[in-house]
Amino acid sequence: MKKSSIGFYIGIVLLSIALIVVLATGFWERFIPQKETEEHRSRIITPLEAGSYSIMEIENSNAWDENLSTKIPMEEGESVIAVLNKESEEGLAEEQFAVYRRGDAGSPIHITFLSIDENTRIYRRMWDVPIAATRAETISIYSQDLIGDRNNCIIVTGMNSRNEHTMTIFRRAQGQPARQAYTRIAELQISGSIVIQETTRSQAYLQGITRGASYNIASYSHDTSSANILDQIETIYSFNSSSQRYEQIRVSRVPGSQIEQRRLRELLSGAPGVFENFINDLWYFVSPHGTINSRQYIYFDPSGREVIFYGDDAQQVFRWQNSTPTRYGVYIRSQNISISTLLRFIDIELESLDSIRMRVIEDVRLRITASTAWDGTYRRAGIAEPREAASVLSPAVDALFDSSWGRLTFNKSGEYSITAGANTRRGRYIFFSVENYDLLELRPTDGNEENRMIYRVESGAGVQILNRIRLSVTGILDLPDPPITLTPVN
Repeated sequence: MKKSSIGFYIGIVLLSIALIVVLATGFWERFIPQKETEEHRSRIITPLEAGSYSIMEIENSNAWDENLSTKIPMEEGESVIAVLNKESEEGLAEEQFAVYRRGDAGSPIHITFLSIDENTRIYRRMWDVPIAATRAETISIYSQDLIGDRNNCIIVTGMNSRNEHTMTIFRRAQGQPARQAYTRIAELQISGSIVIQETTRSQAYLQGITRGASYNIASYSHDTSSANILDQIETIYSFNSSSQRYEQIRVSRVPGSQIEQRRLRELLSGAPGVFENFINDLWYFVSPHGTINSRQYIYFDPSGREVIFYGDDAQQVFRWQNSTPTRYGVYIRSQNISISTLLRFIDIELESLDSIRMRVIEDVRLRITASTAWDGTYRRAGIAEPREAASVLSPAVDALFDSSWGRLTFNKSGEYSITAGANTRRGRYIFFSVENYDLLELRPTDGNEENRMIYRVESGAGVQILNRIRLSVTGILDLPDPPITLTPVN
């Protein structure tokens, strides 16, 4: 065979290999026009402060948008508030429940069910119904086996325009087509609170052998026949297997703490900021046996718009997004400062002038825990409300100091800056009082927001001295850091 023929065949083989490589790597796709795809993002309307709404700031948050996307685009003018994804009962696909509002803030709120159509094999809206809640910032949706048959119910909680707690529950009807798959089995609107009374289920239920006991629902409202504002009426609802609905089975009176009624009316008047200022304190957990757990406590900081949880030797800081007055206290929506998709809805009720009862719904956008380790009674740890005349400095001031850190500037806006040469550090600050001591908290904004520095402020010879401390349930603990002297700049 001639050398030219051998070269020809080798060339054919190399060319074939090159062609295979080009096709495998998708080189030609660069020259093929791609079909444009439209990305649909859902919107959430939530108030930044109680009573005020802002859409734009929420729309600009990728954390919200990515976690509130729906299987199919919503219609024009529909704003998504909450989304729950769950596996279908057959385990073949993922179903989705979306809570949304059509129109402005005064419009009713609906829930829609998105599932795969068995004929077309694409997602579509199966049904669409209104719910009792009307305040978007209070709404939470989760699923739970209330009946004990492993048929998870869909539970939507929130508040309405009358600041009543609401709960709407849907349950799947076995053997029904997807369009009729879920029916409403309970809907409550109470001026007090609504709780699901969970009971311990057997090991056989946990192993999937038998059914479990059904959970009852309890509501607590004001006893209008009593002069004591904290006296309540407890109403118990149980699931009726015949009607396939929750029905009232028992009503009883629950006596509340005997507190001076004038002070009580002031706290529960619903006036803006009154109850928030009351809980501005450190609160530690009280076990059902009445013992104090000094390893679990919560600090409410309404002026700094933060709620701090401490338990299991870990501190979690949440932004206080908004709060809504309730019949017996306040309902707070908060967001973790480190994990933006972690929300906590905190329902606080007054028990006495030094104790509160708290229920927390934790929403991580993937899973919702309705009963958490933070639920229960808390007792005031003794931090007093900020003093006015007795304080060395008011909560926010305009002042200038020299120190070993550099030039320290406090602004009336609650911001501070420390300038040393060409470097400037910034953050937020607040002066407050604990156990008759004036304290200063510095919170840097150019670093880790959890790096909160607290100092005891002492006066002497025309200067202010800062001593680093730590707050705990046992009081103020001094830290070994050297003191900082602040010299006023005139």
